[in-house]
Amino acid sequence: MNKKNINFGFRGWMLVLYQAIAFLTFTAFTMYPMNILAEMYGGAQVVSTIYTVCVLLGIVVQLILVRFVGKIKSVKSMGVLFGVISLVMALGLMVIPPSQPLLWQICFGLESLFVTLYALFSLGILVGQWFPRRKGTVMGVATIAFPVSSALVSVFAASVFGSGVPNVFGAFLPYFAVCLIGLLIGVIFIKDYPEQCGAYRDNDKNFDLDAAKRVMEQEIINKKTSVWTIRNTLKTRDFWFITIPIGFLLFCTTGLMSQTMSIVIPYGNRLDFIGGFSGIMLVICAFAGVGSWLFGILDTKVGTKKAILIAVIFMIIGGLFGLFSNIACLLISLFCLGTYMGASSNFTVSAAAQYWRREDFPNVFASLNPTANIIQSLGPMSIAVLIGMHGFTSASLVVAIGGIVSLVLILMFKSKHVKEVDDAYRAAAGKEIDNELESRR
Repeated sequence: MNKKNINFGFRGWMLVLYQAIAFLTFTAFTMYPMNILAEMYGGAQVVSTIYTVCVLLGIVVQLILVRFVGKIKSVKSMGVLFGVISLVMALGLMVIPPSQPLLWQICFGLESLFVTLYALFSLGILVGQWFPRRKGTVMGVATIAFPVSSALVSVFAASVFGSGVPNVFGAFLPYFAVCLIGLLIGVIFIKDYPEQCGAYRDNDKNFDLDAAKRVMEQEIINKKTSVWTIRNTLKTRDFWFITIPIGFLLFCTTGLMSQTMSIVIPYGNRLDFIGGFSGIMLVICAFAGVGSWLFGILDTKVGTKKAILIAVIFMIIGGLFGLFSNIACLLISLFCLGTYMGASSNFTVSAAAQYWRREDFPNVFASLNPTANIIQSLGPMSIAVLIGMHGFTSASLVVAIGGIVSLVLILMFKSKHVKEVDDAYRAAAGKEIDNELESRR
């Protein structure tokens, strides 16, 4: 199989589209409200705090699900359920007027909880089960949805305020329609495993389909007795060495992207040469689109560790340039943000799939993803407070420090040690020891 090829097969492309539109759902109905609508419904710090609290609650739910993820009959059905609830809550955000801020805030909190379980948890498990070896390339394509949807925040803002009377429903409606189509794609075309609908894992048609089905059936059995329980996963040092850097990348991405308007407004018309806020968001989108694709390719070709390492270096550079209060440094910092934003959401799936077995992936991902998202969930609230008190400079200092810490940790990660721990766990459980993890980079 040529891993450089992005031919995922028809069903595989449907999964990529399903995941990408779920990311759009997450961005449009969490980031847009924090960035554009917050002052209408209680203020940036209030809305971002609600987001943080409810995402943390969603993470608690994920940690509870870790105990059962290997026994859940259908991950697809779980994802569809969370997707339906997310869209119901999205409708609430569209129709509840500013005169009822408390009701809107409750709806926003529930949306933040369920869309996290939908876009960042359930579908991530499906991607890992469909593309265990090509997950970096797949997520590199799917996560282009993040920069594209982030770039459209200025279009959304213009739709809300363009007529003089705020029109939240009309502004959200096109995004809601696309998100609904994405959910229907998942319902119609996707199963828990590709073999269940006549497709091939990694779209590798050299793999005999009957043999693949037998392997799948054995993996379903093995998932129920995975040695990588939550306890074993959380006490493994390399789990933390790779999860914390991913968490910091997500922290900076969501934190800064939820406050881009607050970052740009103080510069006024000095940014008109690039098109003001709208122009900056479009350029960030361009950098992020390239970054998402490029880091997906790097992930597949050179390994997840090296891809994370490069993304962390961009985070450090962006943080350091943000310490200087001039236009050139601001733009470099924001364009670095775009580049590693395009990569950050790839890694929770790809790290768990790269360094652990397919049968262990659901358990490890169900531990890694919520742990990284605990760090991520603090981003919008923390960055909003920092910018409100001391401006973009203080937020950039936190980004730089987080990048340096992440650099040290990812350099300490050793896939060889993961293999040694896996051997020990399997030996203790009476399972066969093999070389499946030997060549993981």
